Amino acid sequence: MKSSIKTAIASFGMSGLVFHGPFLKTNPGFEVVSILERTKSVSQLMFPNAKIVRNYDEILNDQEIELVIVNTPDEFHYEMAVAALNAGKHIVVEKPVTLRSGEAMELLKLSVEKQKVFTVFQNRRWDNDFLTVKNILAGGKLGRLIEFESHYDRYRTTITPDTWKEEAGEFAGVLYNLGSHMVDQVFVLFGKPNAVTAHLKTVRNGGFVSDYYDVRLEFKGFSAILKCSYLVHTSGPRYMIHGENGSFFKFGIDPQEELLKNGNLPVGEEWGNEPPQFWGTLYFTKNGKSSEEKIETVAGNYHGFYNNVFEAIRNGAELLVKPEEAIEVLKILEACVISNKERKTIFLQ
Repeated sequence: MKSSIKTAIASFGMSGLVFHGPFLKTNPGFEVVSILERTKSVSQLMFPNAKIVRNYDEILNDQEIELVIVNTPDEFHYEMAVAALNAGKHIVVEKPVTLRSGEAMELLKLSVEKQKVFTVFQNRRWDNDFLTVKNILAGGKLGRLIEFESHYDRYRTTITPDTWKEEAGEFAGVLYNLGSHMVDQVFVLFGKPNAVTAHLKTVRNGGFVSDYYDVRLEFKGFSAILKCSYLVHTSGPRYMIHGENGSFFKFGIDPQEELLKNGNLPVGEEWGNEPPQFWGTLYFTKNGKSSEEKIETVAGNYHGFYNNVFEAIRNGAELLVKPEEAIEVLKILEACVISNKERKTIFLQ
């Protein structure tokens, strides 16, 4: 096996602790050697042999480090990613990759010039429900697609103080936070939409950022509807997909995030599996008769992302999350913002 990739993590809040750290720790292709924590030393428990640094320059100037995980608040992604590329590092950038699509295009150009791997952490491509939906659509039992609907609802009645995600700003709120995942999933399934109509609002008392969106993406012959709200007490289906010959309903949500939040490491054959009570149901017409079928959920596994990063850096493999895709997702998010502001449908070229 080729040598492990010397890796630095640029912050160790929830993103580092829950989504990046556990997969880097359990993947033999990576060795975390440096972690940026401004004042705390939380990462010592997970990475006792890694060096804790107090400023980003220590990572940039460390010649041993090959890969930097840029998982800081969104507003810092661009400048920190540029600095890492200029220092000769490969980069994984949290979503949204940057706040503006033009910045992401500049990062792509720079990564090509520096001949460094540049990808975006779209781990939700490895959610169990999304992998199952991909199979359903590929199977063709639904026939011609009419409508695709996806929800990412939560129930949070209070505002968490002193958190950057709750601070007012041009790009603050759930659209760029959770919407970047949902738009990415639709882009993977269907490509670029023809038109975008979006409604954003704040539903929690005392909130400063949008915590609700209703986004409609129009494709030739069908629509994709994406919805998110922080005030949904009891969630409905995660996915509802309607075709000419049938429908698919999937409740529940991928269990990986909750397992990771509870301190579980992503190991073992059972990781990402889902019990039968959460399996989706396919309703379809066959030989003129209505039928229904329970669909076993494909096991989710965020390891797929970092396995590909290793192969891209060490063996020149094609990236599964391409920066060009991240740029298109940002352009769709930008169209959502304009649509909401101007109260009209935005047609994409």
